[in-house]
Amino acid sequence: MSSQTISPSKRALLGHDILLITVMAILAGCGLIYEYLLSHYAGRVLGSVESAIYAMIGTMIVAMGLGAFLARWFKDAFTAFAWLESIIALVGMGCILAIASVIAVSYSLPHLFSEIFNLPPDIILNGFVFQKLQAWSRFLPYVFGLLLGLFIGMEIPLIARIRQHVYGRFLENNAGTIYGADYIGAGIGAAIWVSIMLAMPIMQAAAWTALFNIVAGLAFLWRYHAQVRFAKLLLLCHILLLALFAFILLFGSSWMNSLSNVLYKDKVIYSQATKYQHVVLTERLSKNQAQPITDLYLNGRLQFSSIDEQIYHSMLVYPAMLASNRHDKVLIIGGGDGLALRDVLKWPVKHVTLIDLDAQLLNLFGHADTNFNPPEHIRTRLEKLNKQAMANPKAHIIVGDAFLEIEKLLDQSQQFDTIIIDLPDPNHPDLNKMYSDYFYNHIRQLLAPDGAMAVQSTSPYHAKKAFLSIGKTVKAAGFNFVQQYQQNIPSFGQWGWTIATKMGQSPRARIANINTMPVASRWVSKEYLLASFVFPNSYFENIKDIDINRLGSGQLYDYYRGAWQVESELYKN
Repeated sequence: MSSQTISPSKRALLGHDILLITVMAILAGCGLIYEYLLSHYAGRVLGSVESAIYAMIGTMIVAMGLGAFLARWFKDAFTAFAWLESIIALVGMGCILAIASVIAVSYSLPHLFSEIFNLPPDIILNGFVFQKLQAWSRFLPYVFGLLLGLFIGMEIPLIARIRQHVYGRFLENNAGTIYGADYIGAGIGAAIWVSIMLAMPIMQAAAWTALFNIVAGLAFLWRYHAQVRFAKLLLLCHILLLALFAFILLFGSSWMNSLSNVLYKDKVIYSQATKYQHVVLTERLSKNQAQPITDLYLNGRLQFSSIDEQIYHSMLVYPAMLASNRHDKVLIIGGGDGLALRDVLKWPVKHVTLIDLDAQLLNLFGHADTNFNPPEHIRTRLEKLNKQAMANPKAHIIVGDAFLEIEKLLDQSQQFDTIIIDLPDPNHPDLNKMYSDYFYNHIRQLLAPDGAMAVQSTSPYHAKKAFLSIGKTVKAAGFNFVQQYQQNIPSFGQWGWTIATKMGQSPRARIANINTMPVASRWVSKEYLLASFVFPNSYFENIKDIDINRLGSGQLYDYYRGAWQVESELYKN
């Protein structure tokens, strides 16, 4: 029995190890979440989510490497590590708020100077200095990412030295043990981010992450206060950090919403991060409109404005419905705002299936089959806009990934008379597959022989290559007739769509054969629609150089990103 008894010294060392490894794992998880928070926010601020995430991760990895080198400058590892954790908690908890504040100030200055110099209200100063200040402020996420990366990179070398000091000798597996705790903690942090924090308001996510950081720092300070210089002052700092945590948890989201008002051209009335995207609603008053004008932004990009969305949705829905021989069964992919569904329900349909990924967005626009409860006045406003389409007994709402759901529909041998694809622009690699030849081939199989399909296809003016690629990709998927058309939407500029049929006549020919509009429309007529198929003489002359968007190629995303990377609806004035 005595040979199996752990000596007091070994028991003490085991206690040290458990504490140090646990602290390292917690801090690794916090560090990864800070990285995700900054990447997530940088994506909103800079517009190109994918590029911002990759750039932020690269920036922080390089900074962590530099931090590991800089750690050797600190002779007292205990004191350096203890102070480092409080600094990381402060920066991690407050950096998003600081970035938003600086950006808000940079965008407020032109208005402030216009008021100081008593300029007319329609004239806003936008000179070189203001443009540069705004541009520099948008790269603040990378500055804080670099700073946090430096601090986080110092943790492993310092805690490795602390562990060796505790043992009083060189440890052969010291690095492996610390790195193991670091990797496992980072993995747990990633799981917490995906499962919990991704859907939380960003300031609440930052605050809760910092709390774990603070608790780990306090645990380290409690155990090694004798080795830490200025331990009492450091304890006071942790108490102040806990107070700051409480303030940010309670008021951080409202502060961020107030700062967001500056980033959008109108008043923000609703802001919510769902599991898949950040949803913002704004409103503005107009003397020419009886009701406030409502705009919807997803990840900072304008999706619709209530003042002219009817033009967009009429151009999306009416050509496909007119080109279809029957209208009994209709499939809508995307369109979580219910506005395309609203226009489809004006036709003599028997059944409409709508597939959208974001349950919270669907709930916001009237689909009640979730536990998410947005403010009642917001939902009422949006349901008025889509005529309560989500609650119509003819509508069947499927919450899921359309890429997978169409496979299920094919397995069920379903067919639809009309298919309407109303997805966001291909501004993210995850959306690229929804514009691929593979996806359109499955859509073709779901379409009735005498039916028609329409796809929103981004701007033929600003993103010409992306627009043409969508048309070529639909053609490559096996549709017999593929045509593209365009119209001006005041909120977006020139916008385009793609329409296709499997056999018989082309979509334009089918529309030309109609004598009268079966369903009256405020915006479109037969002549209006036919005119939209006309493009400049030279528009399609280089189409042979445009690549088809094969599944996995990312070609369309590259075209789109190349066309729009300078643009940002978030800062549209």
